[in-house]
Amino acid sequence: MLKVLVDMNVHLPSLEKLRAIENVSVHTIEPAEKARVIPAAEVQDVDFLFCTCPPSNLDDMKKLKIVQIASAGYTQLLGLDLPKRNIKACNAAGVNDIPIAQWNIAMMINLLRNVRGMIRNQEVGIWDRSACFQRDIRGLTLGIWGYGGIGRETARLAKAMGLKVYVLDFNVGPRPAMYVVAGTGDPQGVLPDKVFLPAQQKEFLSGLDFLMLSMPLTKKTEGIIGDEQLSMLQPHAFLLNPARGPLIRESSLLNALRKGLIAGAAIDTHYYYPMPADHPLWKFPNVIMTPHISGSTASPNFLPLLWDIVTQNVYRFQTGQPLLNELSTTQLAGG
Repeated sequence: MLKVLVDMNVHLPSLEKLRAIENVSVHTIEPAEKARVIPAAEVQDVDFLFCTCPPSNLDDMKKLKIVQIASAGYTQLLGLDLPKRNIKACNAAGVNDIPIAQWNIAMMINLLRNVRGMIRNQEVGIWDRSACFQRDIRGLTLGIWGYGGIGRETARLAKAMGLKVYVLDFNVGPRPAMYVVAGTGDPQGVLPDKVFLPAQQKEFLSGLDFLMLSMPLTKKTEGIIGDEQLSMLQPHAFLLNPARGPLIRESSLLNALRKGLIAGAAIDTHYYYPMPADHPLWKFPNVIMTPHISGSTASPNFLPLLWDIVTQNVYRFQTGQPLLNELSTTQLAGG
């Protein structure tokens, strides 16, 4: 009997589906979005854990085989030595692809047409039909740094709207055993107009109208966008970061905005939670700040998709199939 512990908000139809799998027992507890101690009696015989963050008394989980987290980012798993414990881990990549891709498209249009400026004019009754409010994104070039699920769904929408798509990544081909909502993304990796390797940063960055970051935060990627990379962008280019704030060096971003090295930015992930009200990023008229909501976890679509991954992975484990979104030893080491 595979024992599953659910430390997450419940989606009742999915819970019933999970419980219907043969030789599976499911126990739910009041969910928490941070690590905390769960009584040993509740975790000592658990095989499969579905959570946001594993409990701080992980040592009590002697039988644990799989951790399924509810986010695409997996920094909460770093330092837990899961591979040494013979524990597999899977993230929720694919669940947020659709809303984040929509956020990316919305931000590109908002930035290019200076919607913030039009709203400021509206608030004080200014009638201004300047050309800066009338641009469109068709024919422009979107650069996607990191071609995972979010990048692929963004590419699909961007191509449908007439943008050229450039990608910087090692692997843009098919991705086996990854969760993809039917009809979305670029499963075979055929949409990019050009593909660049990491050694081709300058060639990649210098030809963009928009740069969108779509990579996990690791030791190698923290601060990957600094003064050098921002100076490679054209002054008319916009930067979008729905991934993780520290991918961009804070001082470098502020410097680029103050000196006009880039045209503006849309930022959903931040350096502080919450961002202090006096932080200078709030004040730039060419910056859109959203409070880490691009993934739309409060959407009615979020829980059914998240629970679909869990249900599939429980079934896959029971039947000896590859798990969806399984993280590698290198990823779990922060590489």
